[in-house]
Amino acid sequence: MAEIIYPIFILTVLTVLAPILGVWIYKFTNPDSKLPTILIRVENLWKKITGTNSWNAQTPLEYFSTFFQFHVAGLAILWCILFFQNYFTLNPAKISGMSWDLALNTAISFVTNTNWQAYSGEAQVSYFGQSMGLALQNFLSASAGICVLLVISRAFGNAKETIGNFWQDLYRLNFYIFLPLSVFLALLLISEGVPQNYDAPVFASLVEGGSQSIPGGPAASQIAIKQLGTNGGGFFGVNSAHPLENPTPFSNFLQTLAILLIPTGCVFLYGKIVGSLKHAWVVFGVMLFLLVIGYSVAYYSELQSITSWEGKESRFHLAESTFWMSATTAASNGSVNSMHDSYSPIGGMMGMLQIMMGEVIFGGVGAGMYGMVLFVLATVFLSGLMIGRTPEIFGKKIQKDVIKWTFIGLLIPNICILVFSSIAVSTDWGLEALTNRGPHGLSEILYAYASASGNNGSAFAGLVADSIPYNLTLGFCMFLGRFGVIYSIFRIADLWLKAKKSENPEGSFRVDSFLFGSLLFFVLLILAGLSFFPVLSLGPILESFLVGKEIYF
Repeated sequence: MAEIIYPIFILTVLTVLAPILGVWIYKFTNPDSKLPTILIRVENLWKKITGTNSWNAQTPLEYFSTFFQFHVAGLAILWCILFFQNYFTLNPAKISGMSWDLALNTAISFVTNTNWQAYSGEAQVSYFGQSMGLALQNFLSASAGICVLLVISRAFGNAKETIGNFWQDLYRLNFYIFLPLSVFLALLLISEGVPQNYDAPVFASLVEGGSQSIPGGPAASQIAIKQLGTNGGGFFGVNSAHPLENPTPFSNFLQTLAILLIPTGCVFLYGKIVGSLKHAWVVFGVMLFLLVIGYSVAYYSELQSITSWEGKESRFHLAESTFWMSATTAASNGSVNSMHDSYSPIGGMMGMLQIMMGEVIFGGVGAGMYGMVLFVLATVFLSGLMIGRTPEIFGKKIQKDVIKWTFIGLLIPNICILVFSSIAVSTDWGLEALTNRGPHGLSEILYAYASASGNNGSAFAGLVADSIPYNLTLGFCMFLGRFGVIYSIFRIADLWLKAKKSENPEGSFRVDSFLFGSLLFFVLLILAGLSFFPVLSLGPILESFLVGKEIYF
């Protein structure tokens, strides 16, 4: 009974909290909101300190220029921190700097909100690197995702030619949303036994002789923002399966809730800005339905598997592990409390498929909803074609350039996944990294490039990816999967603001109906199915049939 109640309880809590959080974020990020005087004074002081005295409204392309330059600078700084970390303080374990390619891969990973980890956190990153490098980018990359959502939402709901200011949005999201929530969650995690210190590792004597290193470090603070910001990068190598990172069932519940909390709130933030909370409820319903389907199939598949407990922590029941897997792949979080490589073929495929659907089943903070906007536009466009009329939404016609950038944004991750997976399975460096052969080996490679291109960050854990070819190709997929899609969003926002309003706004396609929700659901399934069903047939689907004949890999 507990395994049935657990996911229902979490989803019920999220359904209650999501609209409240969405309205809260809207109040603090709306440029026209009147904030308390003390907050305005602190903002003015921050402007002087940072040299960003002017927070004038920007056009979408001006906003993107500032946005992109900020991220390139952050990438360069993070690479330097990781490559030269042995020269910085807060390194009691005397950890050496990363290799140039691993540092580059990791820097791209955290700047793009992917948090793919080809390294073990407690063994290869110093406390300085964790606190001043990785944790900082956890805040910045998460808030940047919501910045992009604010841009496209304001374009849909605004008649002006400007959509706010990047520096203002970044500041308010971090100081009014992410920082308070992260402090609160970190304190709760500390109370559950998650370490938060800068002490050197402790060596404990073992009964059978020898000793074991027990790591410490500023874990709770990074775990809080990694979950709330859908970053997912673990402070420890095995992520939230580590007993110090996720010690109790209550800490597991808190982290699972945190993974989905802000992504669900972003749906209603979008609805509030575009002026249709009913539309937001329809989109929320589609996302929730897809998540429930994915979890149900994965859980049932694990129940039927003879190795259902392989790769899972015994302190969590099967529903906790399976729901985490479903949530983290749906929400572009990437953290794990079990090893996805050990799941049944169909169970593991459901996680992979949720990533391949564009990370829009709630998705990353901001990123899931702006990705869903692309599917909303595609749905309205295809519906218009079916009835022979020019598609309209939010009082404007969807012009050819808008739909062109819509499908560019949708196809970029898909192309990265399929092209680089095919390269990896055709080369020696790609195959040498496998710990399993046959269809399971294909799944490991396919999952890695899906995770990178979708900015998820989780892995099947059977792929030895710390090599120059993998670090560079996965890094390229992370970069293009993030900024290629974001550039498409900014181009759509720019085109939308310049478009004329329809003379007959009543002719716009209704996006707040059950019919629209049904069409959106099937467009998501069809686009994902057409893109990936053939390769999934060669990987997890084929493996499932072979496992039924007791052929394992």
